Parts: sequence; C-alpha cells; structure tokens
Amino acid sequence: MKKLKKLYDWVLHWAHTPYGVPALFGISFAESSFFPVPPDVLQIALSISRPAKSFYYALVSSIASVLGGMAGYGIGLFLMDLLGWPVLHFYGLETKYEMVRELFHKYDAWAVAIAGFTPIPYKLFTIASGAFGISFGVFVIASVLSRSARFFLVATLIYFYGRPIKDFIDKYFNLLTFAFFALLIGGFVAIKYLMH
Repeated sequence: MKKLKKLYDWVLHWAHTPYGVPALFGISFAESSFFPVPPDVLQIALSISRPAKSFYYALVSSIASVLGGMAGYGIGLFLMDLLGWPVLHFYGLETKYEMVRELFHKYDAWAVAIAGFTPIPYKLFTIASGAFGISFGVFVIASVLSRSARFFLVATLIYFYGRPIKDFIDKYFNLLTFAFFALLIGGFVAIKYLMH
C-alpha cells in the first residue's frame, strides 16, 4: 500500500508542474494496459486548478485512454504470453479473466463499455479483448463511448460545482459507476430479451 500511495502522490504532483497535460496523456494511455493509478486522480487535480479547462482535460484523458486501450488490445492479440499474462498476474487478475470471458460471451465487446466506465480494471478488458479476438471496430467504439462518458462526467461535475464536488467524487465515484454498471447490464439484458 505504501508503494501505491507513493505512486498516487507521484501522479498528483504533475498537477503542480508545467507538464500536467503531457503527464495526463501518458498516465491515461498507460493505465489502459498496465499502470495501476487511474488518470481521474490527475484529471480532477488539474480541473480543480483550472475549471474552465475541465473539458479539455477530459478530452486529453479520453483520447489517450482509448489509444492505450488499443495498445492493450494489441498486447492481448499478439503478446499474450510475453506481456499479457505477466500484467494480469501482477494485478492478480487471472481468475477475473474467466469472468470477463463470460461477460464477452453474453455481451460481446459491449462488455468493454462496462469496464471503460466503471472501476473494474480497464486493462483487464483491453488485454482480454485482444486475446479473445473481439471485433476491433466494436472494441474501439465501446472504448470511446465509455471512457469519454467517464472522463466527461468528472469534467462536468467539476466545471459546474468546482472544488466542493471533489470530496463527493472521491467518496461516491465507485458507487455511482456501479449504479451505472447495473443500469447498463439491465439495458443489455432487456435488449437481448426483446430481440428474442
């Protein structure tokens, strides 16, 4: 935990340097395939210091995250044994890999949309998408929609409510994203039921 806290503080420190935006891009990219600290931490810090640029920071996070997701997909598709399994092993995600297989079986690449918005490790889904040969086009669309929704939700809250909303986001973000996750699953189940 101490190492993770140090890493968390290292991510946050970029908000107080001239390199905040490049750091946000790099962390958003890396988190999609191997880095442990989510970019929301830095995005929130940057947005609070400049609320007028909140949507710009959300755009940077979204673009970099989707590109990083493509890299994760490539790891799963071409380098699963060399890089994919070691990353999953490092985070203790091997057992969840089978859960993801079931989600893909039920919801196809739209399972990526679920992971892209929620606290479920997105890197697990990006790597698994490549390993399972999920349609790259659908993977990209699902990633764009979900990651943008996540980062722009944070940007909107900070733009309109400023610093006071930070504690609310910190306290309830996981709860809100799991509620969204439940609604999303419910929607997929309803669509499948109506199509049969």
